[in-house]
Amino acid sequence: MKSTIEELGPTRVRMAIEVPWGDLDHAFGEVYKELKKQVRVPGFRPGKVPERVLDQRVGRPVVLEQVVQHAIPEVYSEVVRENQVRVLGQPDIEVTRLDDNDTLAFTAEVDVAPKIELPSLDDLSVTVDDVEVTDEEIDEQVAVMRERFAMLTAVERAAEDGDHVSLDLEARVDDEVLEDGTTSGMSYEVGSGSLMEGLDDAVRGLSADESATFRTDLHQGPYAGQQADVTVTVRSVKAKDLPELDDEFASTASEFDTLAELRDDVRTRLGRAKTMQQGAQARDKLVEHLLEATEVPVPEGLVAREVEWRNQSLSQELQRAGMTWDTFLQAGGVESREAYDADLSKQVEEAVRTQFILDAVADAREITVDNDDLSAQIMAQASRQRVSPEQYAQQLQQGGNIAEFVADVRRTKALAQLLEQTTITDASGNTVDLDALRPQTVRAGADAEDSEGTAAAEAAAEETAADADEAPDAEVADAAAVEATEGATEDTEDVAKG
Repeated sequence: MKSTIEELGPTRVRMAIEVPWGDLDHAFGEVYKELKKQVRVPGFRPGKVPERVLDQRVGRPVVLEQVVQHAIPEVYSEVVRENQVRVLGQPDIEVTRLDDNDTLAFTAEVDVAPKIELPSLDDLSVTVDDVEVTDEEIDEQVAVMRERFAMLTAVERAAEDGDHVSLDLEARVDDEVLEDGTTSGMSYEVGSGSLMEGLDDAVRGLSADESATFRTDLHQGPYAGQQADVTVTVRSVKAKDLPELDDEFASTASEFDTLAELRDDVRTRLGRAKTMQQGAQARDKLVEHLLEATEVPVPEGLVAREVEWRNQSLSQELQRAGMTWDTFLQAGGVESREAYDADLSKQVEEAVRTQFILDAVADAREITVDNDDLSAQIMAQASRQRVSPEQYAQQLQQGGNIAEFVADVRRTKALAQLLEQTTITDASGNTVDLDALRPQTVRAGADAEDSEGTAAAEAAAEETAADADEAPDAEVADAAAVEATEGATEDTEDVAKG
């Protein structure tokens, strides 16, 4: 077999491949095997029809066409593997020569990962926000706790914002009562704006057993885009009675005896959350620096395919929810479908460029992925999705996403290494120590003393950090990792979807 590879651009190649006839024996064998099961010829037992008779029966051109269809994928994959071409997506195949008993020749054009010249990765530094907890933020958290302990008391007056009312609703379109537009005894907080447009204005000022009718736009269901006449009847009005902010409230709402102690605890927890945000901000700024400092060509077809796939998935979700694209865009404050697609394309392109860069970093540093790495990631993802490690590993297998999962773990390790070596300072010039994140990020099976910095950096490299106390058992995840990666190739050339 002969093959040549021509670069058509930084992200596109054409492979010219010639296959001698003798190398097609396996393909011919598979084709004839299938034909013998399908073709019945008088005088021959099923499965025993000679190949020359099959050629005459179905036609030699038909046989050759099926041989070509069977052989090309295998030959193409072998050329890709031998030449270590990191292909992206499916190739465009063209048969250029098919001489019976002589030669099969074809070309394959395909997108490939670009060759990237990385910038200097020494002396990396980023600046993040200060960790500052204000009294106003503490007040907001305490107010949320206070709301949880509020009491509702029936009042004999008209409904006001903040009141909780019991409502009966009946919606009509052209005098036809909607099946899913009628309810009774529904609890609603006046002024929350959480149900439908116009409801708050209609309910304000109504006392028990009083009614009002208003018009509202329907955003879901078979009447989406039309207006409905909604009659609302208030059955009861209850005012919210908030507890006094004092030591008694603190002892009731928490394990603390005084309000001052409760506020100090809230300050500590907010500070810890903001420290976690510093890690995420450092990760994002490091990625932003890499994108600015690195020239990364991106295959247009790759971005277009990803955008199309995401739009198809979203269309199916909207259909299941009874929503239209116009309703979805309006709810998100997006001007038009064109603006949405443009923004999505930008996001996808940035995600793909980031993946190319991290792949290049991983290649340059010869980063590998072992079972401990996979176990940690399986545990984290399973915990976030509230499934067992075995279930998550099975999902990977069934979806054919094992190679992509391995590639993502490798990129996370590459980013974690960079982040660990990056000087991180806050706006006030203080050094930020990522080890402060470590309690949430120790990897399963990793030695605590040797892996503190790396584990903390890996947590910041991920989108979110999984809490170690909530993670599934490490031994279970180890077994799931081995099962999930069984048969996975070392070469993970597919680029992850953003």
